Amino acid sequence: MSTGKRLYQYALLFKKLIIAALAMLTISVSADVLGPFVIKQFIDEHVLGIEDHWLETTQEKSSVDIFGKKYVRERYAEENNGERATILQLERSFYFVDGEAPLEGKREWKNGELVILINGDAHSYQAEKLTLNQVLRFYEPELPAMIKLLCIYMGLFIIAAIFHYGQYFYLQKAANRIIQTMRTNIFSHVQKLPIRYFDDLPAGKVVARITNDTEAIRELYVTVLSTFFTGAIYITGIYVAMFFLDVKLAFFCLLVLPIMYGWMIVYRKFASKYNHVIRAKVSDLNAMINESIQGMAIIQAFRREKQMSDEFEAVNETHFRYQNKLLTLNALSSHNFIGLLRNMIFVGFIWYFGSGVITTTSAVTIGVLYAYVDYMNRLFNPIGNIVNQFANLEQALVAGQRVFELLDEKAEEISEEKIARYNGNVTFDHVYFAYKEDEYVLKDIHFEAKQGETVALVGHTGSGKSSIMNILFRFYDCQQGEIRIDGKNIQQIPKQTLRDHMGIVLQDPYLFTGTIASNVSLNDPRITREKVEAALKAVGADRVLKHLEKGFDEPVIEKGSTLSSGQRQLISFARALAYDPAILILDEATSSIDTETETIIQEAMDVLKKGRTTFIIAHRLSTIKNADQILVLDRGMIVEQGSHDQLMEKKGKYFQMYQLQLGQRAG
Repeated sequence: MSTGKRLYQYALLFKKLIIAALAMLTISVSADVLGPFVIKQFIDEHVLGIEDHWLETTQEKSSVDIFGKKYVRERYAEENNGERATILQLERSFYFVDGEAPLEGKREWKNGELVILINGDAHSYQAEKLTLNQVLRFYEPELPAMIKLLCIYMGLFIIAAIFHYGQYFYLQKAANRIIQTMRTNIFSHVQKLPIRYFDDLPAGKVVARITNDTEAIRELYVTVLSTFFTGAIYITGIYVAMFFLDVKLAFFCLLVLPIMYGWMIVYRKFASKYNHVIRAKVSDLNAMINESIQGMAIIQAFRREKQMSDEFEAVNETHFRYQNKLLTLNALSSHNFIGLLRNMIFVGFIWYFGSGVITTTSAVTIGVLYAYVDYMNRLFNPIGNIVNQFANLEQALVAGQRVFELLDEKAEEISEEKIARYNGNVTFDHVYFAYKEDEYVLKDIHFEAKQGETVALVGHTGSGKSSIMNILFRFYDCQQGEIRIDGKNIQQIPKQTLRDHMGIVLQDPYLFTGTIASNVSLNDPRITREKVEAALKAVGADRVLKHLEKGFDEPVIEKGSTLSSGQRQLISFARALAYDPAILILDEATSSIDTETETIIQEAMDVLKKGRTTFIIAHRLSTIKNADQILVLDRGMIVEQGSHDQLMEKKGKYFQMYQLQLGQRAG
């Protein structure tokens, strides 16, 4: 499905708001377009309206007392049998002819007479030049209609303003709701993506798609949609009015549309390319900023500030260069392009009206001329606005494509299924696993952990210890073999259901913004305050955190940077315990903890392991001497297996590692 169609489907979610906004926009534009018609009527029928045939009358309504008689315009006469008189305009003066004179023809004032030339024949009429006061008296019957038309014009203006406000409000509201829904969908989708997806994608790029790209899409619904729809109604209304006023000139003005469409095709060809690069570079910049902030201590410690700045500037320069290319394209498509179109149309307009179209026998009036000039100016406003929105349109489509690429990533199904708490019997049955195809990091892993046992995994860095935990938790799935819990293959259990009775403490504990208590419960309603406090006390955290001003309600900022590594680890440990897991995994849980804190954890471990299968990954071999099983890994394979005493008797790899650590400590 195309990006445009998918954006349209999102709009349909709030179609009532959008339809209401577009209906208001239609009324607003219609009221605005009717304005020149009212002014045309005002000019032709009333400002120039006294140039007409007048009848001598006895009626009071709409009549004028002048020259000792009463006169009424022919169109206002209740009876059509009075003596006729005519008012004609020559240049800036009005003349009164006591009799009927033609309203068309070329006029001249010669020797006290008004001469009218029609088809080469001259007709002379005795006429009296009207004074300003006399002219104003003839205008008096027109005043009520003129005031009425002015009120209608103002009313149309007010209606247009009110409904324009309404459409803006509802369109903004709809756009905000659409983007809110889209961001929620993206964020929810990101939570369901497999861990593998984030291995090769920096966090900053994901953030850019959720924030920057969706904001660009918001402009589509607020600005672009409004501008295009407004422009379409305006242009349609203006062309209808133009055809009504003069068909030939309207057909000439229609040339604007194919020219504009052709330019849009050319523009999109280049703008799409530029915008793809720009959006990609924005993501790269976000990723670099995020990475540099996360690693600021390392950057400054190793004096890499200049190198990081240079790398950032290289990406920033590419972004700047393509922004300039897009700026050049936009500059050509806005003022220059619209100015060229406008001048072409006005040249045709001047040629058309300057070639004698307004003649003595022409039906084109001053009001029509005014209306045409007004409509032509109005025509280029929506055209200019539409052309200026090409950039936002293309940005929104490119941003939409990037967002939908993220949404199209295959997510994991979320299961609400619940199962009874495990007994905790875990079996690895000849398991093979590779992060990349055919590059196995685990080979023929085979062991069994019985309920309540503690299994320790030891080995040098890269030996596969953490990979075993990753596939047990189903962050990844093994390619060969089976992992069974209580005899059931874990790949037959939904991932969320599987993890419901498992807990993990990572080597580098992650804390969220909130409080110590909220980081233990993760705001799960099942974890009460009592459980939180019990878990923290069980791991001895109360002894380490007691000096904090607010105790367990002490605020935690991002990643818990104000807490020591030991404090963070204890909170993470309490988090796992609060959920009372049947299977507990400690991934290097004591590697970065001071001796005093490690002692606190060790004191709690004997109590915590009861009735719970525990896996420990440890570098300090002294902490796992009491483990029921110790698995020694090397290059993804189990090379030794047994208790501490058994492995020491073998005097193999474990013995060497243990002796080496003892020697290091002694030294």
